[in-house]
Amino acid sequence: MPDASDLSTINKQKLVSDLRVVVSDADEILRASASLAGEKVHELRERIQDRLRDAKLRLADAEAALVDKTKAAARATDDYVHENPWKAVGIAAGVGLLLGIIIGRR
Repeated sequence: MPDASDLSTINKQKLVSDLRVVVSDADEILRASASLAGEKVHELRERIQDRLRDAKLRLADAEAALVDKTKAAARATDDYVHENPWKAVGIAAGVGLLLGIIIGRR
C-alpha cells in the first residue's frame, strides 16, 4: 500500500501532466487566433499569454521539485542498500517470490 508521500508524488506527477496539456492547448489556441482582429481579441490574447507564461513557470518549478524529490528518494534507497546489503537482498528476494506466486496462480 503506497504511503502518503508516494500518493503526493503521484498527484504531483498527474498535476504536471495536466498542466502540460493545458499549456499545449493554450499555445495552440493562441496560434489559431493570431489572425483574428479586434480590440477584445487583442486584450484576450494578451491576458492568455500572461497566464500561459505564469503557468509555464509554475510547471517548470513543479517539474524541478519532482526531479529533486525523485533524486532524493533514489539517493536514500542507494544509501540504505549500501548500509544494509543483506536486508536489501532479502527484501528483493521476498518481493520476487511473492510476484512469482501471484503470476504463477494465473
